[in-house]
Amino acid sequence: MQSNPRLRFPRLPVAMLAASLAAAALPASAGEPSVPPPGAPEPAVPPSLARQPLPRVYSAGQPGPGEWTAIAAQGVTTIVDLRPDAERPGRDEAAEVRAAGLDYRQIPVAGPRDLTPEAAHALWQAIETAPGQVLVHCASGNRAGALLAIAAVREGGMAPEQALAAGRKGGMANTEARVREVLGLPAADRP
Repeated sequence: MQSNPRLRFPRLPVAMLAASLAAAALPASAGEPSVPPPGAPEPAVPPSLARQPLPRVYSAGQPGPGEWTAIAAQGVTTIVDLRPDAERPGRDEAAEVRAAGLDYRQIPVAGPRDLTPEAAHALWQAIETAPGQVLVHCASGNRAGALLAIAAVREGGMAPEQALAAGRKGGMANTEARVREVLGLPAADRP
């Protein structure tokens, strides 16, 4: 058989060719972000990421056990859980979060009295050391927004009224009086 001089293919050993084909068929490793094919729809934004009171920071109520992967797909790298273990009997959130490839931090804030400068410092440290976006959550977002407001003033140097607005955007509702107390601000005027 004569070879066509214009079509020259190197002769690869069969084992090398098989290895090349097998490597091309393997999925990306779990540590690498997958790139959707062109024209593929963007992943849906989970409801837990509806509030973004500060740059890089989301706040929410308790995410469901199946939401962590979708949260990670949106660029969140760290979850800060403000709920004490007693609020979630029978559920291991730390294991759920880590199984989705996210970092997990817990700063237990059982109620308004736990909204302290120390807790705010711990929260700010978690945010500052996170390599990406952060989701801070409690049961409803009330404590998350409140602690974010305290941290933004005490640790981030934000003006108090601006921090209170961010806290409200983050879910702070009936904890504002405690936030004002911790920050040494006068009580809010009642309409």
